[in-house]
Amino acid sequence: MRVKLDWFLIGMIAAVGLAWAYPQLGAKNGPLHPDLINKAGVALIFFLNGAALAFASFKSGALRWPLHLVVQGATYLLFPLLGLGLLFLAGGLISPALTLGFFFLCALPSTVSSSIAMTSAARGNVPAALFNATLSSILGVFLTPIWIGWMVNSPGAHTIPLGKVILDLVTWLIFPLVLGQLSRPFIAGWVKRHKAKVFLVDRGTILIIIYTSFCDSIMRGVWSNEGVMTVLAALAGGLLLFAIVFAGVNAVCSALKFSDEDRIAAVFCGSKKTIAAGVPMAQLIFGSDPRIGLILLPLMVYHPMQLVICGVLARRWGSDEHNGTQLERR
Repeated sequence: MRVKLDWFLIGMIAAVGLAWAYPQLGAKNGPLHPDLINKAGVALIFFLNGAALAFASFKSGALRWPLHLVVQGATYLLFPLLGLGLLFLAGGLISPALTLGFFFLCALPSTVSSSIAMTSAARGNVPAALFNATLSSILGVFLTPIWIGWMVNSPGAHTIPLGKVILDLVTWLIFPLVLGQLSRPFIAGWVKRHKAKVFLVDRGTILIIIYTSFCDSIMRGVWSNEGVMTVLAALAGGLLLFAIVFAGVNAVCSALKFSDEDRIAAVFCGSKKTIAAGVPMAQLIFGSDPRIGLILLPLMVYHPMQLVICGVLARRWGSDEHNGTQLERR
């Protein structure tokens, strides 16, 4: 079987490599003016998402409330609580910045595009996946900073201005998303015809934000005490989180006697975390923190890992002649 390389994964590696080679270009107050281009990039990403998202298309999945509760509960309750438990067990084995990065990963929304695509490939409930992925993105604007604020603003920790963070997220995420929706009557056709180019702009903007984030961390010496073990810790922690959440959501679906289609949508939406919204949110929440590159590391490791695992499962489940029977045995 031929393995197709993901250009975005290669791009992330290249962005980090460029940051190591030329950190002064993307660092704070550098020639690229990251404070300006990052916020403009965040707004562009969510404007394009709003223009591409047809809200009418997920109405048929909106009434599956037990399924929605399972997915959103996994995303914003199970993940953060599990993250706290694992970090407690880890104790002081990992750095404070990586600890914050793991918890940031746990508090993020689910993905949109890959959750829908893989649910479709596995012959699951696509309208329900679309509804949950979109709802997760909107809830994340408020719930993600609340979780991060609760953790960071604990006694003895450096605080973040929670109100300002939420206002920034609304300004640079929700407002452009609404503008994109309002512009759909005028540009929806163009966006559909140029879907590949829009996706390229979206992912290219994320790569720029990753580059500037690592530039600032490198210039300030955040990585001086970090090495291969840090990356391996991020990988091991991500795999453990994914395995527990995936198995937990599947068990809940069995207990609630979900149909196979609903179960597929729940496990894919409930176990994923978004890099498309996660990187922009990190810039808005931790933008002034020199450790932001290290904070992003667990997310950057988790992203390709979840795509590989869910991609394999989606192909297996989608190719099963008796999908429900096969899935029930797993």
